[in-house]
Amino acid sequence: MMDIPLGFILVDAARLYRARMDRAFTEAGLGITAGEARTLLHLKINPGLRQGALAERMSIEPMTMVGYLDRLEALGVIARDPDPSDRRAKIVRLTPDAAPLLERILAAAATAREEALDGVAPLERDALRHALQLIRANLCAPGRGESA
Repeated sequence: MMDIPLGFILVDAARLYRARMDRAFTEAGLGITAGEARTLLHLKINPGLRQGALAERMSIEPMTMVGYLDRLEALGVIARDPDPSDRRAKIVRLTPDAAPLLERILAAAATAREEALDGVAPLERDALRHALQLIRANLCAPGRGESA
């Protein structure tokens, strides 16, 4: 039997995890798409990003991001402000109205996360988090790839 390469397992687990998260967001009846929910989570974790940097971080096309942001702005949960260092660019931020929706998103994410981590002991979860953070830091090191 062939040993499955670590990279394959990591990428496949991430694919399955994302699909489960998307289902959790849909099942929660949030009134927004899974992509829009992920956008709000990215903004919570990474405040002050430019619109283009947010699209890059989420690995989506800029036009897709514009659609998400247009809908989220219409709901009043995000605002786009001019970047003081480049007036052509927009900084995206959460508004106070995003808080209740984010609570629902985080609750749905917690349900999916617990399902994914079923049977993984607390110490193993800590070790997994540490290993993934180290992998991420290694891949974000100067000259190695994307920024964190």
